Amino acid sequence: MISKLSFLSIKTVPSLSWSSTKPLILWPKSTTLGYLILGLLLFGLGESILIAAGVGVSPWTVLAQGVTNLTNWSIGLSTFIISGCVLLLWIPLRQIPGIGTILNVIIISAVIEFSLYYLPTTENSLLQVLYALTGVLITGIGGGIYLTANLGTGPRDG
Repeated sequence: MISKLSFLSIKTVPSLSWSSTKPLILWPKSTTLGYLILGLLLFGLGESILIAAGVGVSPWTVLAQGVTNLTNWSIGLSTFIISGCVLLLWIPLRQIPGIGTILNVIIISAVIEFSLYYLPTTENSLLQVLYALTGVLITGIGGGIYLTANLGTGPRDG
Protein backbone atom coordinates (compact mmCIF):
# COMPACT_ATOMS: atom_id res chain seq x y z
CA MET A 1 0.00 0.00 0.00
CA ILE A 2 2.82 2.41 0.79
CA SER A 3 4.34 2.11 -2.68
CA LYS A 4 0.99 3.05 -4.25
CA LEU A 5 1.01 6.29 -2.25
CA SER A 6 4.61 7.20 -3.05
CA PHE A 7 3.43 10.17 -5.12
CA LEU A 8 2.55 11.86 -1.82
CA SER A 9 6.27 12.21 -1.05
CA ILE A 10 6.93 14.47 -4.07
CA LYS A 11 8.39 17.74 -2.82
CA THR A 12 9.06 19.58 -6.10
CA VAL A 13 7.02 20.38 -9.17
CA PRO A 14 7.86 17.81 -11.84
CA SER A 15 9.50 18.89 -15.08
CA LEU A 16 7.98 17.52 -18.26
CA SER A 17 8.93 17.80 -21.91
CA TRP A 18 6.73 20.89 -22.31
CA SER A 19 7.85 22.58 -19.06
CA SER A 20 9.83 25.79 -19.36
CA THR A 21 13.45 25.50 -18.31
CA LYS A 22 13.37 29.07 -16.95
CA PRO A 23 10.34 30.46 -15.10
CA LEU A 24 11.12 34.08 -15.94
CA ILE A 25 11.16 33.79 -19.73
CA LEU A 26 9.14 36.32 -21.72
CA TRP A 27 8.62 34.23 -24.85
CA PRO A 28 8.04 30.59 -23.86
CA LYS A 29 7.48 27.75 -26.29
CA SER A 30 3.94 27.72 -27.66
CA THR A 31 3.27 24.28 -26.16
CA THR A 32 4.38 25.50 -22.73
CA LEU A 33 2.17 28.58 -23.03
CA GLY A 34 -0.71 26.38 -24.21
CA TYR A 35 -0.42 24.10 -21.19
CA LEU A 36 -0.18 27.12 -18.90
CA ILE A 37 -3.38 28.58 -20.33
CA LEU A 38 -5.15 25.20 -20.19
CA GLY A 39 -4.18 24.80 -16.54
CA LEU A 40 -5.34 28.31 -15.66
CA LEU A 41 -8.64 27.81 -17.49
CA LEU A 42 -9.24 24.56 -15.61
CA PHE A 43 -8.27 26.13 -12.28
CA GLY A 44 -10.70 29.00 -12.81
CA LEU A 45 -13.45 26.62 -13.91
CA GLY A 46 -12.89 24.44 -10.85
CA GLU A 47 -13.16 27.49 -8.60
CA SER A 48 -16.37 28.50 -10.37
CA ILE A 49 -17.85 25.03 -9.89
CA LEU A 50 -17.01 25.24 -6.18
CA ILE A 51 -18.81 28.59 -5.97
CA ALA A 52 -21.82 27.22 -7.86
CA ALA A 53 -21.95 24.19 -5.53
CA GLY A 54 -22.73 26.52 -2.65
CA VAL A 55 -21.21 24.27 0.01
CA GLY A 56 -17.77 25.80 0.48
CA VAL A 57 -14.92 27.32 -1.47
CA SER A 58 -11.16 27.74 -1.21
CA PRO A 59 -9.73 30.32 1.22
CA TRP A 60 -8.82 32.67 -1.63
CA THR A 61 -12.38 32.63 -2.90
CA VAL A 62 -13.77 33.11 0.61
CA LEU A 63 -11.74 36.33 0.76
CA ALA A 64 -13.03 37.36 -2.68
CA GLN A 65 -16.61 36.64 -1.60
CA GLY A 66 -16.10 38.77 1.51
CA VAL A 67 -14.75 41.64 -0.59
CA THR A 68 -17.70 41.20 -2.95
CA ASN A 69 -20.13 41.47 -0.04
CA LEU A 70 -18.46 44.67 1.20
CA THR A 71 -18.02 46.40 -2.16
CA ASN A 72 -20.73 44.99 -4.44
CA TRP A 73 -17.99 44.10 -6.94
CA SER A 74 -18.37 40.86 -8.86
CA ILE A 75 -16.48 37.81 -7.61
CA GLY A 76 -14.22 37.87 -10.68
CA LEU A 77 -13.31 41.52 -10.16
CA SER A 78 -12.71 40.91 -6.45
CA THR A 79 -10.41 38.00 -7.31
CA PHE A 80 -8.54 40.20 -9.79
CA ILE A 81 -8.10 43.11 -7.33
CA ILE A 82 -6.99 40.82 -4.48
CA SER A 83 -4.49 39.08 -6.75
CA GLY A 84 -3.07 42.43 -7.83
CA CYS A 85 -2.74 43.58 -4.22
CA VAL A 86 -0.97 40.36 -3.26
CA LEU A 87 1.46 40.87 -6.15
CA LEU A 88 2.28 44.31 -4.72
CA LEU A 89 3.17 42.54 -1.48
CA TRP A 90 5.72 40.51 -3.44
CA ILE A 91 7.88 43.64 -3.84
CA PRO A 92 9.39 43.63 -0.33
CA LEU A 93 9.81 39.86 -0.59
CA ARG A 94 11.78 40.35 -3.83
CA GLN A 95 9.61 37.75 -5.51
CA ILE A 96 9.65 38.24 -9.28
CA PRO A 97 6.47 37.47 -11.22
CA GLY A 98 6.69 35.52 -14.45
CA ILE A 99 4.38 35.57 -17.44
CA GLY A 100 2.49 32.72 -15.75
CA THR A 101 1.95 34.92 -12.70
CA ILE A 102 0.39 37.71 -14.72
CA LEU A 103 -1.74 35.34 -16.82
CA ASN A 104 -2.83 33.63 -13.60
CA VAL A 105 -4.36 36.87 -12.33
CA ILE A 106 -6.09 37.65 -15.62
CA ILE A 107 -7.31 34.22 -16.75
CA ILE A 108 -8.55 32.81 -13.44
CA SER A 109 -10.42 36.04 -12.64
CA ALA A 110 -11.97 36.13 -16.11
CA VAL A 111 -13.02 32.47 -16.05
CA ILE A 112 -14.66 32.91 -12.64
CA GLU A 113 -16.36 36.08 -13.84
CA PHE A 114 -17.82 34.63 -17.01
CA SER A 115 -18.38 30.95 -16.23
CA LEU A 116 -20.56 31.49 -13.14
CA TYR A 117 -23.30 32.85 -15.39
CA TYR A 118 -23.50 29.51 -17.22
CA LEU A 119 -23.11 27.10 -14.30
CA PRO A 120 -26.34 25.77 -12.85
CA THR A 121 -26.91 25.87 -9.11
CA THR A 122 -28.96 23.42 -7.09
CA GLU A 123 -30.46 22.98 -3.66
CA ASN A 124 -30.06 19.19 -3.90
CA SER A 125 -27.46 18.22 -1.30
CA LEU A 126 -26.17 15.23 -3.25
CA LEU A 127 -25.65 17.33 -6.39
CA GLN A 128 -23.96 20.06 -4.33
CA VAL A 129 -21.48 17.52 -2.96
CA LEU A 130 -20.87 16.17 -6.48
CA TYR A 131 -20.30 19.73 -7.76
CA ALA A 132 -17.87 20.38 -4.91
CA LEU A 133 -15.92 17.17 -5.54
CA THR A 134 -15.81 17.97 -9.26
CA GLY A 135 -14.63 21.51 -8.52
CA VAL A 136 -11.84 20.30 -6.23
CA LEU A 137 -10.71 17.72 -8.80
CA ILE A 138 -10.70 20.19 -11.71
CA THR A 139 -8.95 22.85 -9.63
CA GLY A 140 -6.29 20.35 -8.59
CA ILE A 141 -5.68 19.18 -12.15
CA GLY A 142 -5.56 22.77 -13.41
CA GLY A 143 -3.15 23.78 -10.65
CA GLY A 144 -0.88 20.85 -11.44
CA ILE A 145 -0.82 21.72 -15.13
CA TYR A 146 -0.13 25.43 -14.72
CA LEU A 147 2.55 24.88 -12.07
CA THR A 148 4.24 22.23 -14.23
CA ALA A 149 4.46 24.77 -17.07
CA ASN A 150 7.07 26.51 -14.84
CA LEU A 151 6.32 30.04 -16.04
CA GLY A 152 6.00 31.62 -12.62
CA THR A 153 3.79 30.94 -9.65
CA GLY A 154 0.42 32.55 -9.13
CA PRO A 155 -0.22 35.07 -6.38
CA ARG A 156 -1.66 32.24 -4.27
CA ASP A 157 1.52 30.20 -4.63
CA GLY A 158 4.20 32.86 -4.41
